[in-house]
Amino acid sequence: MKKSVKWTLTALICVLVFVGIWFLYAFLKEEYAPDRFADVSTGTSESEGSSAQDNEEQQDFTAPDFTVYDSEGKAVKLSDFRGRPVVVNFWASWCYYCKVEMPDFDKAYENHSDVEFMMINVTDGKSETIETAQEYVNGEGYKFPVYYDTTLEATQTYGASGLPMTFFINGSGQLVTYATGMLTADQLEQGLSMLKTSE
Repeated sequence: MKKSVKWTLTALICVLVFVGIWFLYAFLKEEYAPDRFADVSTGTSESEGSSAQDNEEQQDFTAPDFTVYDSEGKAVKLSDFRGRPVVVNFWASWCYYCKVEMPDFDKAYENHSDVEFMMINVTDGKSETIETAQEYVNGEGYKFPVYYDTTLEATQTYGASGLPMTFFINGSGQLVTYATGMLTADQLEQGLSMLKTSE
């Protein structure tokens, strides 16, 4: 009799723990899900006595320029693409989530010929080199253009300390939105839609 009570209590505790973990997961999933893009237009709060219009006029969302290098060592600037929308993605071959989202970026690159993709490799020369990055991209057969941030200028300018990180910049050079962490195919399409409707 005592054994059956003990087993019943154990089973009940296990069920309660499982239910608790499930609810915690559901809460954290919503709280930290990467499907919420940053709203750069509300980056600062309105000060007392100023209208929303005045506040908007004071804000400048121009994406900072930077220089990276293509596979032939030629310098390429973000501003070289002014006039066309640009998706800037920071990645490294050692980054698991970067590699998970890459097939979706490659497909989006092929499907959105009106958008420039800058797949920027964080090439620190230690944990990532041009050789390791090229070996990975070539091995996977990706077609998107890869740029190498060998001076870490772009990485530092955009604060891309956590990878992957993706920025959506319109043809006027304005930062529309950005996302930290891995994007699913649907989330990437959502970002591209926001990018195209921002002009």
